[in-house]
Amino acid sequence: MLRALAVGATAAALVSTALAAPASAHGSVVDPPSRNYGCLERWGSKHLAPEMETQDPMCYQAWRADPNAMWNWNGLYRENVGGNHQAVVPDGQLCSGGRTQSGRYAAMDAVGNWTAAEKSNQFTLNLKDEARHGADYLRIYITRQGFNPLTQPLTWSSLELVTQTGRIAPAGNYTAQVNAGSRTGRHVVYTIWQASHLDQPYYICSDVNFSGR
Repeated sequence: MLRALAVGATAAALVSTALAAPASAHGSVVDPPSRNYGCLERWGSKHLAPEMETQDPMCYQAWRADPNAMWNWNGLYRENVGGNHQAVVPDGQLCSGGRTQSGRYAAMDAVGNWTAAEKSNQFTLNLKDEARHGADYLRIYITRQGFNPLTQPLTWSSLELVTQTGRIAPAGNYTAQVNAGSRTGRHVVYTIWQASHLDQPYYICSDVNFSGR
């Protein structure tokens, strides 16, 4: 009996340790925040709080599906894509990078009322690169006017490419100026960060509410 209790305690300690910090340092868009980074910002210190279910239901379903999607907010990437993003990442799975990392980030694809950052139509996107991988490019898309992220799954045809950077030297943060045109209301900003250290693209959904100004 004592041995069983000891084994159980050890397992619980290991789970606690696994959830305590990201397994590895890479990066993601922090402004406007990616879905999982936003959930970690708002609920990381209180991820067991019952009020999350009513105050932030999309984060609630994500924490319940896999807490490591938030603790590992900076690991939503694939490898060896060869630039064929649309061939590798299916419609409806864009926010999880095609269910990368054994489906860890699948809850990011859930359709619903994700908390959205308020943005003017010209804004600065900020990507945090903890590992200083550098970038071959940042490719930034925004959903077309008329797309409703509260009720529709994200597809490639619902996106419009609005910005692409050139190569960026390794640093802790990268920025890009984004012009959303005449868009208003709720949209998804979709960023592909093609890291430079190897063929490692990151796929990042950020929810925004454009002021139209």
